[in-house]
Amino acid sequence: MAEPSGLSVDDQALVARYLAHVRVEKRLATRTVTLYTLDLQKLGELAVATGLGLAAVRPAHVRRWVAQLHAGGRSGSGIARVLSGWRGFYAWLGREGCIDLNPVLDVRAPKRARPLPKALGVDEAMQLADHDGTRAGEDPWLNARDAAMVELLYGSGLRVAELAGLDVAASDAAVHAGRGWIDLSAAEGQVQGKGSKRRTVPLGHAAAAALQRWLAVRGQVVARDDAAGALFIGRRGTRLTAQAIWQRLRQRSLQAGLATPVHPHVLRHSFASHVLQSSGDLRAVQELLGHASIATTQVYTRLDFQHLAKAYDAAHPRAHRKKTQG
Repeated sequence: MAEPSGLSVDDQALVARYLAHVRVEKRLATRTVTLYTLDLQKLGELAVATGLGLAAVRPAHVRRWVAQLHAGGRSGSGIARVLSGWRGFYAWLGREGCIDLNPVLDVRAPKRARPLPKALGVDEAMQLADHDGTRAGEDPWLNARDAAMVELLYGSGLRVAELAGLDVAASDAAVHAGRGWIDLSAAEGQVQGKGSKRRTVPLGHAAAAALQRWLAVRGQVVARDDAAGALFIGRRGTRLTAQAIWQRLRQRSLQAGLATPVHPHVLRHSFASHVLQSSGDLRAVQELLGHASIATTQVYTRLDFQHLAKAYDAAHPRAHRKKTQG
């Protein structure tokens, strides 16, 4: 394997010794050794361009090179892998007595951009919420149950674990077990969120109506003793698990004609995004979602901006530059 070109003979010898070390003594996989070789080739190129020998590299140099890699389009995870290779090389140089300081030790890669949560458009959310599975021959009992789950996930922004943990009504058992419940008379639900924190969520008209339809037929299946108070049960009378809810929502979204399967957190994201688009009240969305920190909720402002940007692009006469005539 070629050593970095442009380096001094001594530095090339150090690189060759290190690669032999990881290949023979550490017995790393061939693919890993190849990656280390490429990483050290890049290190050599940067050092030579800066007029440095490898032992003269300092943390400031490494930070500058990280910035160059990032500006050149290298991803945060890719830079982290490169830094790991460099860090190992300099750790070995230290053990060999060639350097006193590992210049990569405290250098970190740029944080990866936090991906935006996926959210449905309003029309897609309505398409899913209004879907009637009985028209496709689905069991009316299952259709009523799944419709109520969709309305709670989208209408109240629940996490899937919070939905699975709901009981039909408040009870000492629910409180002691850390479960939530619904209160149709008050049009609200009590849910047990992360960190054992309880919060009150509103039940909109559509959610309340769907729950009433579900509760009217729920008794057709006898719940087992350990699921007697569970709001959502399966055909065997057991409380629905989060996994079962995922599966049912995936199936229902495909039946409703959505382009991609929907999972519960997509509906939670859709709830947050649509409330924020309509109200602009970030603090209210934070409370509804049960976020401990407003910083967690702020990701939805990015979704909201995307919505506004698309509307601008579609409607504003100045949104697009005219194409130049050839």
